[in-house]
Amino acid sequence: MSKIKVAVIGCGSISKHRHIPEYASNSNVELVAFVDPIIERAQHYAELHGGKAYSNYVDMLKAEKVDAVSVCTPNYLHAEISIAAANAGAHVLVEKPMATSAAESEAMIEAAKKNGVFLMVGHNQRLMPPHVKAKEILESGKLGKVLTFRTSFGHPGPEGWSVDGRESWFFRKEEAIMGAMGDLGVHKSDLIRWLLDDEVAQVAAFVGTLHKEGTDVDDNATCLLRMKSGATGSLVASWTYYKGQDNSTVLWCENGVIKIDTDPNDQVIVELRNGTVERYKVGQVATNEKQTSSGVISEFVTSILDNKPPRISGEEGYQALKVILAAFESEATGKIINL
Repeated sequence: MSKIKVAVIGCGSISKHRHIPEYASNSNVELVAFVDPIIERAQHYAELHGGKAYSNYVDMLKAEKVDAVSVCTPNYLHAEISIAAANAGAHVLVEKPMATSAAESEAMIEAAKKNGVFLMVGHNQRLMPPHVKAKEILESGKLGKVLTFRTSFGHPGPEGWSVDGRESWFFRKEEAIMGAMGDLGVHKSDLIRWLLDDEVAQVAAFVGTLHKEGTDVDDNATCLLRMKSGATGSLVASWTYYKGQDNSTVLWCENGVIKIDTDPNDQVIVELRNGTVERYKVGQVATNEKQTSSGVISEFVTSILDNKPPRISGEEGYQALKVILAAFESEATGKIINL
């Protein structure tokens, strides 16, 4: 088959570190267009990789016949651009959170269906080697049922990651809509659903801005989740882990405990009630400081080549987002929200 023609919309940090290099190193892909309102950013990548630079996606979709797009823009534009790309007949890979509301998510899923294209969400946590290993161990049944859990994702905040630093859209509520929860929390709601092969039934949450000055987007959230199976646990998202990142998950099960990314050397540790301890070195989870291949791009490209719907579909992204939206609703109402 001829190469998949791809356009990258939004040329900030996630494009710079993940999407663009991973497309560029994929022999099945031709990068044909880069879009950014700051045209110099788009031009920079067009010069590096070939293709054309555009300052807006509408012009690009008119001018180019692309097979697929990556949507790497501020959150408030995810739905609008994904729907326009689907209507132009392109497969869509959208960064998380896939959208900022239930209505937007549903419209995106509908647009992809109607146009016969794939919609995939960039939930890379399921593709990280420690999480893949943990899922395999859970599926083996040796730990029995998951009873309780904690999962957290925290780092010092987007100012160290975003190409715009402290001036980033991440801190502007009208563009970000949600802060640490949209950035990190939604990764963990996706991960816990996937690891447990279960849906979240109830959410209670404290979500707020504790320390980032001059912004009204949330920088911390602590959530209680009850799963359909009855398993209960906590989900934490934070932009104020100033002493370094935490992306760990611990699951307490009938027959023991599994610890994921809690140890600097062994990424997965299983401690069984009978006294045996298993330690697995399977490779690190990617961090902002230490980029490893996210696996998202090759997963997206493979699904297009094989004409198989992506595993991390729009529907999956929507289920993960619902948990985050419920957390905001819980904070606003002081109530436990039923999903």
